Amino acid sequence: MNEPITTLDTRFSDPHATVTPWEETRRVLETSELFWIITVRVDGHPHLTPLVAVWLDGSLYFCTGDTEQKARNLRRNPHVILATGSLHWNAGLDIVVEGDAVQITDENLLKRLVAVWATKWDGRWQYVVREGTFYGEDGQPGSVFSVTPTKVLAFAKDPRFGQTRHQF
Repeated sequence: MNEPITTLDTRFSDPHATVTPWEETRRVLETSELFWIITVRVDGHPHLTPLVAVWLDGSLYFCTGDTEQKARNLRRNPHVILATGSLHWNAGLDIVVEGDAVQITDENLLKRLVAVWATKWDGRWQYVVREGTFYGEDGQPGSVFSVTPTKVLAFAKDPRFGQTRHQF
């Protein structure tokens, strides 16, 4: 992944705010346990739901059952937003990732992702890979999607509110 062009959007930032470095933004993407994903329904309305995701090699990855609403939405429209951050008004860093979700079926990549999921959550998320598909502990199949960011917004809240744009 190329380094982004990083700028502070002064329209939405405190006059004394500073840019949030990409390294700090990426660290939040790597360590966050919960993300929110927004997909687009066939009728054009948004669909929002929480999920777990992992950051690997410049992309976010998530898994979903084929009959879940987000999977049905993605079959029609790959545009997504993934968000993570703090639930506090004046603390933490909120991150918004824009991009397209692409289904992953490469066995080697899926096996790498199995290890990343298990490591990130101390073994609480266990998957096996068979024929390009993730299978959970319940034996149910799931599709894995990759989102390589086209734009990432970082919203700093303390000590000064600032909106940083990382453009790829």
